[in-house]
Amino acid sequence: MASAVRPRIAIPARFADSTSATRYSGIVTARKLAELVWAAGGEPLTFLPVVGVPWSERLEGIGGVLLPGGGDVDPRLYGEAPQRSELYGIDPVQDQTDMELVRFSLESSIPLLTICRGTQLANVALGGSLIQHMQIPHINHRSNVEFKIVDPTLGNSSSMISVSCFHHQSIDRLGREITPLGFAQEGHVEAVRYPSRTWAFGLQWHPEDNYLEIADQLEIVKSFIKAARN
Repeated sequence: MASAVRPRIAIPARFADSTSATRYSGIVTARKLAELVWAAGGEPLTFLPVVGVPWSERLEGIGGVLLPGGGDVDPRLYGEAPQRSELYGIDPVQDQTDMELVRFSLESSIPLLTICRGTQLANVALGGSLIQHMQIPHINHRSNVEFKIVDPTLGNSSSMISVSCFHHQSIDRLGREITPLGFAQEGHVEAVRYPSRTWAFGLQWHPEDNYLEIADQLEIVKSFIKAARN
């Protein structure tokens, strides 16, 4: 049956200086994240970040795009000089390919889910800015987020959800036509809706960390996979 086919989900790889399975630097996708996509009904595929090759050529047969967590976004991309010693993992190839992927996905109405750095990068890609280092970073921290759901496939309600946060940066100025949907108890934005004709949402937290214990985390990704299948 066509409905049983797993939609292919493009996940841009993250660069790693070293991994236990390679002799040199590597490209990686978090295992928990790939397992979450699989559990939700999708087929996770890792894509090498490459500058200068149109995403329109690379995403043939792809049902959805997932922009994962990773290193920091270069502050110069939102008009600021690097101001904090806590900045890490900045890579111009990663930033450029991610920004091109976000813009192409939204312009082409490909279902899009962004997580942590992915959400920060998408905000910058749409003209927003970031707090370079939060006063109280959410590193190895679980908290409740007030999350307003506006996706018709999930219903229309407000709820509290327990989330796993590892970010030391957060959204400052929202990008063009981005709608905030979820907020941490401290007040900063934790979930957003992107301007798109299709399913396009961003989370500041990591649903892959506790989706086995908290069904709402899996349901969000199932909704994404459903949109990718359709």
